Amino acid sequence: MLTYNMEARGNRSKTVYLYEQIKRDILAGTLAAGERLPSKRDLAEHLSVSVITVEHAYIMLEEEGYIEARPRSGYYVRPLALPARSGQGDTEIRYLPEEPADIGAGTVPEAAGLSRIIRRILTDHPDIMLRKPPHEGCAVLRNAIAAYLGRYRGMRVQPANIIVGSGAEYLYGMIVQLFGRETVFGIEDPSYEKIAKVYRASGVTVEHLEMGGDGITDQALAETQAEILHVTPFHSYPSGVTASAGKRYAYLRWALERGGYVIEDDFDSELTFFKKPIETLYAMDGGERVIYMNTFSKSIAPGIRIAYMILPESLLRRYREGLGFYSCTVPVFDQYVLASFIDSGAFERHLGRLRRAGRT
Repeated sequence: MLTYNMEARGNRSKTVYLYEQIKRDILAGTLAAGERLPSKRDLAEHLSVSVITVEHAYIMLEEEGYIEARPRSGYYVRPLALPARSGQGDTEIRYLPEEPADIGAGTVPEAAGLSRIIRRILTDHPDIMLRKPPHEGCAVLRNAIAAYLGRYRGMRVQPANIIVGSGAEYLYGMIVQLFGRETVFGIEDPSYEKIAKVYRASGVTVEHLEMGGDGITDQALAETQAEILHVTPFHSYPSGVTASAGKRYAYLRWALERGGYVIEDDFDSELTFFKKPIETLYAMDGGERVIYMNTFSKSIAPGIRIAYMILPESLLRRYREGLGFYSCTVPVFDQYVLASFIDSGAFERHLGRLRRAGRT
């Protein structure tokens, strides 16, 4: 006779608990294929439950194919083609250790000011956590980024050309889809290892272009078959090389002559120790052949998974037609908080503190 402790069912109903226990015994082989189950009345009496409880549990098992009813005979365990198991299995849930609260020493903005912004956003927009973000990002954040770039970087950017996404790696993948997997991408050698990994994982060919003392060598630029050039003109990692003005213009000439584009990965330029940030390729080019990319993960904290790219007008229509169906991957709440942080001037004050700390 099947024996189960019905008091151990917790908040589950007796029917569900009985169904689960019989199913477990069938899968474990305790109840063998072809074995006859107790009658509904006998099992109900043995377990001190109603006949209806047993009947409903048997019906659930029959519907799922674990048992079968034979007329005037009862219920029998059906044969199951179970996959071979290498071991007994591990039924214990092993919870992962919690990560240390490392949010980037020296890069954290003033907690009190950020907390005030968060509270105000929640007060002014009580439904903000439930909103779906626009495909290319919230206008409030795109406007804030455009205004900031104009003030701080001398870049004339239309907010409509800004695409918001959850981190630079996500945007790398979007660029691959924009140009197609048959496109060859040229990257600095050496360069941040994730750049090549993301591109290769996306299925494109990557050429490693030798770095000199002021950027990619002229010979490497001349010989590459790449159509897209991914560069970090300021403080390239891990070489630490900053491209000279002449090299920056060489990148732009390369793009113009090849009919290609340059991806300007500007992740570290805001932390420059100079009073005036170095001019961007985007500003030098006027936004014709340069895709500008930046992220707040470096300038604020790694947990701020918000990045953006600025597309030239020549690519904006292609993006909207081919990729405009994608939903923005950054929650509306996060975008509003960051927009307020930028608009209030707190972001630029935060950058100023970082630069002063770096000079001491």
